[in-house]
Amino acid sequence: MVQFSTKKFKELDTKELHDVFALRSEVFVVEQMCVYQDIDGKDTDAFHVLGHLENEIIAYARIVNRGVSYPDYIAIGRIVVAKQKRGQQIGHDLVTFCLEQVKKIFPEQKIKISAQAHLEQFYNKHGFEKMGAVYLEDGIPHIAMTVK
Repeated sequence: MVQFSTKKFKELDTKELHDVFALRSEVFVVEQMCVYQDIDGKDTDAFHVLGHLENEIIAYARIVNRGVSYPDYIAIGRIVVAKQKRGQQIGHDLVTFCLEQVKKIFPEQKIKISAQAHLEQFYNKHGFEKMGAVYLEDGIPHIAMTVK
């Protein structure tokens, strides 16, 4: 069973930091063939959600405060599950955990994500609603979605 935890950047050890960046790169850069600047300066102030299975990080997301990605919203981003672990509800567990953490860390705040458009129904299951039209982000169709 996947064990989720939340850590600030300074609480991550060097192996965790390496594994987080490796997983994000493996999926967002290599698998999705998207050349973009993953290390964007937001990690140092973010809350990092780690999904461990045994001693391996197989799921990850980051939570950033209002005003960092969006002026009026908490942002959840870099939501990722290792390719070999998909189809096991880990993504749903990850998003549920993230939403619980936001309520705990930032009570009463609205949440916004920039979701890959093909995942709209996935996020709908967690209460997210589409906001606006589809747009390209790093060459991939995305939609803004919010939840209270």
